Amino acid sequence: MAGPAPGGGRPAELALGKLTAYFLVGLLDMVICMLVGIFLFHVPFQGSLLLLMVSSFIFLFGALSTGILISASTRSQLVAYQLGTLTSFLPGFLLSGFIYSISSMPPVIQAISLFVPARYFINIIKGIFLKGIGLNILWPDLLLLTGYGAMMFYFAARKLRQKVA
Repeated sequence: MAGPAPGGGRPAELALGKLTAYFLVGLLDMVICMLVGIFLFHVPFQGSLLLLMVSSFIFLFGALSTGILISASTRSQLVAYQLGTLTSFLPGFLLSGFIYSISSMPPVIQAISLFVPARYFINIIKGIFLKGIGLNILWPDLLLLTGYGAMMFYFAARKLRQKVA
């Protein structure tokens, strides 16, 4: 196991510390979006609030861990911003099924979309919010997001350890 990083904490603790503020902002954004959907746009909420929150925590954890990994891997803020946009925002927006139906995409693009974590989160959100689907059906998507989040956090902590060493 790695020893303490400068400043007294292990790399995983450092990564969690960096994630905390952004995690809270992301949760606030999620709650605002949910309330706007329900009360302003009258989208009926059919499923479990607890499952929606847990799923959102897991997705947000993975997405923010990816951001920490990109940030720790680059030398400038501009490069980190560009890499973040290229690797998460654009694929998440275009290949997740949020804007365009995945089934209407060419087979090659459908195959690429399998590597976009937002695809699985969109499936979960649609299932919980609109259809009232539970964990008994959504567990594969949730398991993939959990694995993705754990893997990104591991690599982010490892990269931070290399950076502070």
